[in-house]
Amino acid sequence: MITPSILLVSLLAATAPTVETPAVKPVEPVVAKVVASKTSEPASEDTPAVLKKKVVYPTTVKVQKDVAFLGEARKEKADIFTPLNHDISKPLPGIIVIHGGGFNDGDKARGRELNICENLTLQGYVCMSINYKLRRMKNQVTWPQSVYDTKAAVRYMRKEAKNLGINPDKIGAIGCSAGMNLSMMLATTGPADGFDVVKDEPYQDISPKVSCAIGFYGAVDLMNYHDMKMFAKTRAEAPELYKRGSPIYYIDDKDPPMLLVHGTADKTVPLSQSETFLRISKEKGANCVLEVIPDAPHTFDLQPKQRDLRPLVTAFFDQYLKGENPAAESKVPATK
Repeated sequence: MITPSILLVSLLAATAPTVETPAVKPVEPVVAKVVASKTSEPASEDTPAVLKKKVVYPTTVKVQKDVAFLGEARKEKADIFTPLNHDISKPLPGIIVIHGGGFNDGDKARGRELNICENLTLQGYVCMSINYKLRRMKNQVTWPQSVYDTKAAVRYMRKEAKNLGINPDKIGAIGCSAGMNLSMMLATTGPADGFDVVKDEPYQDISPKVSCAIGFYGAVDLMNYHDMKMFAKTRAEAPELYKRGSPIYYIDDKDPPMLLVHGTADKTVPLSQSETFLRISKEKGANCVLEVIPDAPHTFDLQPKQRDLRPLVTAFFDQYLKGENPAAESKVPATK
């Protein structure tokens, strides 16, 4: 059997030039000073303590809080993380960070998202952690607004590239759980799919295309998942909505490189969701890799107890946003 690590190395080797392996700078994990956070409804994803508590912002990077990327009228904001001494005349790649929460809950400043943003920013990226439309009331329909909001985030980052000091042609995305669904929607959908040109949405003249995308333990085949409250309809009532909200139906050989990460002990979103995405990607000729984490449950950041994932994630983004060879995993020591 081919191990996930071998699969990742072989795929990247096939697409990358031979260059010297860069060192990944050692970083310290986020120190969690927690404050209680109230959730809107009991989603299984919110069981871990890291999602039930908010974490103070890191001081190792610069944070611009509550940016109105959707316009002042919208309550959903973004936090933008940049290296402390970033010279905007020397642009860095940008990364959109998309939180999870079953499309009902979650926040841009939860512990998991801050862990991702801090670690990636310390590796030379500008990260934008976003909030998007969530279901807060019974029978409230929030899809496809969540997709529009995510695409607007890419557009905003591209529009403000000069002010943020990023390369507008090098923007990636990473999302966890529900955020993986949205990250993969960014990667797989284009103008012909009906999500890019939407009346009254901001920055319609700017492309929402990403150069690569990472997804952690998310549902990407909603036709073979449970009923989703964001649709306010069951699968039996509206199968077309569930199909339309499933990234697997948009995969083709024009998609950017994609990395999936999923644990074998996930009881919220089965590993089969990512396996299905990988299988269809291979069938369609898309560049996709699945990294399986033995014994990992649902919901973890870049430093779960099973394995330090910072080298894996950094290597992927370095490859496709910086044009560098994947960094050796030994360069970043485990800290948990």
